[in-house]
Amino acid sequence: MRFALAMHGSRGDVEPCAAVGRELQRRGHDVRMAVPPNLVEFVESTGLSAVAYGPDSAELIDDDFVKNYWKMQPLHFVRAFKEYVSRGWSGMGETLSGLADGADLVLTGTIYQGVAANIAEHQGIPLAALHFFPSRANGHLVRAVPGPLIRSAVSGVWWMYWRMTKDADDAQRRALGLPKAAGSLSQRITDLGALEIQAYDALCFPGLESEWDGRWPFVGALTLQLPTDEDDDVDAWISAGTPPIYFGFGSMPVRSVSDTVAAIDKACAELGERALICSGWADFGGVPDSDRVKVVRAVNHSKVFPRCRAVVHHGGAGTTAAGLRAGVPTLILWVTSDQPIWATQLKTLKVGTGRRFSPKVGQSLVSDLRQILAPQYVARAREIASQMTSAADSAARAADLLEDAARRKPVSSSAMGQSR
Repeated sequence: MRFALAMHGSRGDVEPCAAVGRELQRRGHDVRMAVPPNLVEFVESTGLSAVAYGPDSAELIDDDFVKNYWKMQPLHFVRAFKEYVSRGWSGMGETLSGLADGADLVLTGTIYQGVAANIAEHQGIPLAALHFFPSRANGHLVRAVPGPLIRSAVSGVWWMYWRMTKDADDAQRRALGLPKAAGSLSQRITDLGALEIQAYDALCFPGLESEWDGRWPFVGALTLQLPTDEDDDVDAWISAGTPPIYFGFGSMPVRSVSDTVAAIDKACAELGERALICSGWADFGGVPDSDRVKVVRAVNHSKVFPRCRAVVHHGGAGTTAAGLRAGVPTLILWVTSDQPIWATQLKTLKVGTGRRFSPKVGQSLVSDLRQILAPQYVARAREIASQMTSAADSAARAADLLEDAARRKPVSSSAMGQSR
């Protein structure tokens, strides 16, 4: 069978899709991926073929809109947000149309989901999606998100995203000869009979699996667990002293590197701990190593996390799952998106805590670290780790579901029109 995998976002969004793609390819299927241009080389390094898809995701994350949206007047915000979330839509549609030609299934993520949904509908191909947190209707998520303001934002974010991308969506549908969409994007995806894979463990949201009753299957977190060029150096540094506390920022911007490193160094000095800092996409150039602090560009989470006392990070779904699998307590310093949801779930599971990442985070860092390093958090983290789905099993489950979905006949456009 042939699979077209279209995924936009940071590496944390693309790597899970690549993990499924490698498993499908291992089974003998033809797999083609479309990813942001800055991640094409990464995907190709895993042995998969890839084409550039949409704007550079690193540039999107560092965009002026992301930096300044909170200062904008309402009308300016709406215009800027609309441009931001629709950027590259038309070109992405053209790219995916060619990639999906002759495919048996199109797999997409959450971002730019409408682009893939329209192509699948037009070409009569089954559609599937990967979700990294509970993004479909449920009574659980509202309880999981801290604070009424954030709850309100999360509950309305998909409706706002659909409204802000509607013009681009309508234009793509006109170009494809499809009727104007009558319902929201989530409703159209449901009407298409799409497979919606939950790429996280059900135990992270107690009760949600029963609430959904098998409608949206859970497979566990998907990751490639790739080695890095710095693994040997990191291994030697860890072995030369006490187990460190890991600090990582993923694709999130770090506005003041020097202040962040100073806060980490000060907190670890007070606690008598060492710090392994993974800079990710941030520029930590010029920060010197010391006996207590080491800075690296990337690490293999599956190899490094089990050797750490605790992990501190931005709260991406993949990094959170890696910490849970490693059996170490976690502090999430969240920035945006689904990250506060994961911070709250770690509190619920009693394996960690979290708060918003801010320039003043150093003031609470010592107390937060003392909390998660307490014996009860360490013991609970080890207990949860024993219940997590392995990376290999997660990829196998996802591939099984995609193979099954590819064999099913998709809902036709005419049938969708009659259902409205």
